[in-house]
Amino acid sequence: MDLQEILDDSHKVVFFGGAGVSTESGIPDFRSVDGLYNQKYDYPPEEILSHTFFMRHTKAFYDFYRDKMLCLTAKPNKAHLKLAEMEKAGLLSSVITQNIDGLHTAAGSKKVLELHGSVHRNYCMDCGKFYTAEDILNSTGVPKCSCGGTIKPNVVLYEEGLDDATVTEAVREISSCDTLIIAGTSLTVYPAAGMVRYFKGKHLVLINRDETSMDSACDLVIHGKVGETLDKIVIR
Repeated sequence: MDLQEILDDSHKVVFFGGAGVSTESGIPDFRSVDGLYNQKYDYPPEEILSHTFFMRHTKAFYDFYRDKMLCLTAKPNKAHLKLAEMEKAGLLSSVITQNIDGLHTAAGSKKVLELHGSVHRNYCMDCGKFYTAEDILNSTGVPKCSCGGTIKPNVVLYEEGLDDATVTEAVREISSCDTLIIAGTSLTVYPAAGMVRYFKGKHLVLINRDETSMDSACDLVIHGKVGETLDKIVIR
């Protein structure tokens, strides 16, 4: 069966996506040849994006974060838009994403489970006051709250745990759907990648530019761009 036939045979579809979903919007991924992990900084990106580094070298964290993580001019691409259309038609139950860019919500998707948080939510570590991504981008040095406290992005850094409620709902969605589409992820970031193993449904589809460890377990594997692939879907 091809992707269209699988979707025509589906009643509840869940989409699980990674960085490859947003690359067509101009947001770089992490692990490709030209990704962040292969660029040169004073510290490795994995270290910069850790809880320890944020606490000890907050200004250096924000210098990197503003430069590389806040891509606020990016727009939803064909993948984001098609998924929102599928949800509106009642075919797609939810989007589970490892991305922090907020593009699924910007495209109109209503049920988006952001496993790693979002750049669009930022809170004072002292009083809890909310700040937007624009507030962070337009600040300098270490962004401070009106109360004097340090503002922290609501993104899951290395050494931090995922939100329990989000994880629970994601597992519930994956375990109860009949079709799971995994797209744009190397399935190497845990615990998020481990969630796909809760799928017990009928059709497991994988769309990714490169091969993954899950290819052999899938009913359909498409090596290509996520947006170009999803854009061909006709919602009946």
